[in-house]
Amino acid sequence: MNIKIIGSNCSNGMKLKKMLLKAIGNIDKNIKIELKDDQESLNKYNIKNIPGLVINGKKYAEGKVLSDREIIKYIKSYES
Repeated sequence: MNIKIIGSNCSNGMKLKKMLLKAIGNIDKNIKIELKDDQESLNKYNIKNIPGLVINGKKYAEGKVLSDREIIKYIKSYES
């Protein structure tokens, strides 16, 4: 599983990264995390408000810091 945080260098991006790390701490999967701050990634995933959360190429959230529970819910919904 590949999870990207787009806009990870802003304060909310750092908070989202912290929540993501907390969320995946209890998940027993092979998860790769990428932190992106380039314009190309913003355009590719159509993210207008940072930070954005992308799981395996699909945008799940943008412009807000998700809780660890919300992130786990998105990861589990991807599996089904």
